[in-house]
Amino acid sequence: MSSKSAQGISAETIDEQAIGQYLQQHPDLFDRHPQLLTRLRLVHPRTGSTVSLIERQVEVLREKQAASEQKLAEFVRVARANDALADKIHRFTRRLVRTSTREQALVQVEASLREDFDAYHAVLVLPTAAAGVPPGDAPSHFVRLVASDDAILKSFESLFGSGKPRCGQVRDSQRDFLFGNDSAAISSVALIPLTALSPPGLLAIGSVDRDHFHPGMSTEFLSRMAELIADSLARA
Repeated sequence: MSSKSAQGISAETIDEQAIGQYLQQHPDLFDRHPQLLTRLRLVHPRTGSTVSLIERQVEVLREKQAASEQKLAEFVRVARANDALADKIHRFTRRLVRTSTREQALVQVEASLREDFDAYHAVLVLPTAAAGVPPGDAPSHFVRLVASDDAILKSFESLFGSGKPRCGQVRDSQRDFLFGNDSAAISSVALIPLTALSPPGLLAIGSVDRDHFHPGMSTEFLSRMAELIADSLARA
């Protein structure tokens, strides 16, 4: 289409799809008509002012670069967080490897949660058959011993059935059972089933931050922690 034939034609009568197809079929159009690049004007998406096509292309490239840099920064942040978490799991493992009895293992699990993971609201629930001691003889505030047919323990059957950690919110009755007097301060919880024990127990970690434990977070490290705890408690 020549410039003469285009004169007098309103924008509404031009088929935009046809123009787009033409530009795709003739990518050298602006090479043959470089003056068009300086004459075309576009509205800047943020300021509302008009800019040239070249200026808009430069802006698009800058936006893409900024987005790429942001993604890279996020990847680095996640990688560093995973490295730090892996280091904590390593220290947790070494603590348990050094123990020789179930009692020592329980002490080290509690100490590591508090000192390595800053988990100050944590409780390990063990059915009496798995714990090997009668109810009421819990070795510490951290360990909660209950009968295997306890009604509250049965409320976690879906957790035991899945065998996978669960993060987010819990029922009020479950939160009260797990954290007692501290229950009102707990806003999110990580429930970690210890299905390798028979009957299974669970580790519950609470946070005052509602978003600290959420359903979308990765639970791979929590699963590894569950395996380590169950193995250490399987000692005679």
